[in-house]
Amino acid sequence: MAAGKSSCDWRFDSGRPCLDLVATGVGTTGACELLDCAERLADWLLAAGLVPNGTHLDAVDESWVVRFRQLRTGVERLLTAELGGRGAGSALERVNALAAVAPPGLRAVRGSGGKLVRALSADPECGALLAAVARDAVELLTDPVARAGLRRCEADNCRRLYLDTSRGRRRRWCSGEVCGNRERVARHRRRVAASVVPDSAVPDSVVP
Repeated sequence: MAAGKSSCDWRFDSGRPCLDLVATGVGTTGACELLDCAERLADWLLAAGLVPNGTHLDAVDESWVVRFRQLRTGVERLLTAELGGRGAGSALERVNALAAVAPPGLRAVRGSGGKLVRALSADPECGALLAAVARDAVELLTDPVARAGLRRCEADNCRRLYLDTSRGRRRRWCSGEVCGNRERVARHRRRVAASVVPDSAVPDSVVP
């Protein structure tokens, strides 16, 4: 795998692989496309844990990028429709069709230290990895408890979807460390700005 975007730059705080995939899109972050080449997709697959560490992903090419972007669009439309109480027939059909394919097979092998580690039972295929993400979306939407925790980040300039697993289900942001901190800083600045009295508001008699 060629060097791509470092895995430390990816965010996996949504609570589900299918939501993490949606978070790579422009519409959820307001930023640039994160899956912009085969190398970055391969890096994301490893960082997201969809394939075990050490898996060779030489087969990943631009066709994989197109297919994962298509799945991302379908999942995002389906989840958005569910949150809005609407139907999303075509998106649901697309996700169901991809979920019907068998996901990657796993086996246990001895690692360098002698401990058992995960490995794929065959070379990774695009359809199988798409199925893993699509099945995760199906499981999320058909699990009443998990579905009840689906949220959209309330921070400005963020549209990420996440699962609220906090006590009382009061989490407002996709990440307290990222969007939460930004919102708290913004509120503090607004309070400071509101407390400053402009010179024009001070009577001339008290101006030195």
